Amino acid sequence: MNKRRNLLIVLGSAAVAPHMAFAQSKQPPALIGWLNGGSRQSHGHFLTAFREGLAALGWKDGSNLLLEQRWADGREERLQSLAEEIAAKNPAIIAAAPGPAVRAAAKAAPKIPIVQANGSDLVVMGLAASLARPGGMVTGVTNIVGEVSGKYLELLLAAVPKLQRVGFLADPTSVVYGAGMKAARHAIERYRVEASFAEATRPQEIEPAISRLAKNGAQALVVMSSGWYTAERQRIMKLALTHRWLVVAGLREFSEAGALISYGADRSALYRRAAYYVDRILKGAKPGDLPIEQPTKFELVINMKTARMLKLEIPRDLAVRADRVIE
Repeated sequence: MNKRRNLLIVLGSAAVAPHMAFAQSKQPPALIGWLNGGSRQSHGHFLTAFREGLAALGWKDGSNLLLEQRWADGREERLQSLAEEIAAKNPAIIAAAPGPAVRAAAKAAPKIPIVQANGSDLVVMGLAASLARPGGMVTGVTNIVGEVSGKYLELLLAAVPKLQRVGFLADPTSVVYGAGMKAARHAIERYRVEASFAEATRPQEIEPAISRLAKNGAQALVVMSSGWYTAERQRIMKLALTHRWLVVAGLREFSEAGALISYGADRSALYRRAAYYVDRILKGAKPGDLPIEQPTKFELVINMKTARMLKLEIPRDLAVRADRVIE
């Protein structure tokens, strides 16, 4: 009886041994850091897009990949400590957005590959040698928001050709301030409008800046790019609509908050594309060898609800160009 039992044990061990060997050889999930300057509530759809991009390449969160998430909730001053928390987990890669989050990640983890999922020109930020050959530990996609700023005035005038005085709200501490102002001034000269500028570098400066533009007779407002402006968009829009201004900005969130027009890169597409970089690096590519990509898809959003409130009729040739219309 004992011999029979011992035989069964040996046979049983032989049967499970291959399975155990396979389980032991299976690699653990790749740990990916996620650092985002927004909140889960306002930017969660970008995480969804990123996960969709990963899944299309065979990476499933919770299976062969794990995401260590940190959200700054619109508070840029939190980014560095959050980046250090992620770096302490020793992830294989950190996916970060926008530009200030990428800078924080690069500082906290200089030896870990960083993928920018949406943000500023990495060359201008000093984090890459060139678009074609970044050369360091940072690569990814950029939304060229500064260069697109010249389109804001063009779209405002397409909506209301008789506009004469336009106010610009700008943040000189933004990493895209220089490129954005260059594009804006070129558009001002081209379309021959009277422009006034007001700066706000922190939330308490928004209302005084809007008041200065109103005193200068602004008829419309261009909101230049700044990461924290997005978090304060409700306040900006409330003040702007008090003056019955037409507002144009780069992010769709502004149109959703009441701006007449927004125009910029399709950021969900950028986050999906960022997954490609994660895939390549996990498979052995060096981040410095992966060219930085610029967006190819842009979206124009028009808020018809705001147009009706301002008793404005949007020209048909502009309306048909919209990728999305908010009714």
